Amino acid sequence: MLLFLKNLLFTLIVPGAVAVYVPLGLAGGHEGLPPKWDMAQYAALLPLATGCAVYFWCLWDFASFGRGTPAPIDAPRRLVVRGLYRYVRNPMYVGVLLVIAGWALLFQSPRVLGYGAVVALVFHLFVVAVEESSLCGKFCNSYGQYCREVGRWVPRVGRRRDA
Repeated sequence: MLLFLKNLLFTLIVPGAVAVYVPLGLAGGHEGLPPKWDMAQYAALLPLATGCAVYFWCLWDFASFGRGTPAPIDAPRRLVVRGLYRYVRNPMYVGVLLVIAGWALLFQSPRVLGYGAVVALVFHLFVVAVEESSLCGKFCNSYGQYCREVGRWVPRVGRRRDA
């Protein structure tokens, strides 16, 4: 129960702020929506829903398999290489970026799109400068092997990890 509460709290604060509160603020909230939806607004539902599904699937794997949270101070105790982590090393970040892209499309907002580009750059720099070295130190050879087999952001064609 405590692990569930920690994951819920982290999700509401960090990804909630990055993927929901800030983009909605930049877009002007529901006042920023056009009075009548067109194809762009309906198309936005796909990255919004996909991004949420990706994030929560990864969150489940972190909690159920890794026995931890996405928070660096309470990271999983086991290296999570199942689920979407078989295809890319950072699917949770990809999920958050999909949600931001969905908001940009829904609101037709260049500001939200620009914000998403900045968030993507920050994610990349954090992963390369902090997260990967931490995981390498914690999981040693298994993380190195995982990095050789699975791409950081894009799946590697023909090189998929088994479940």
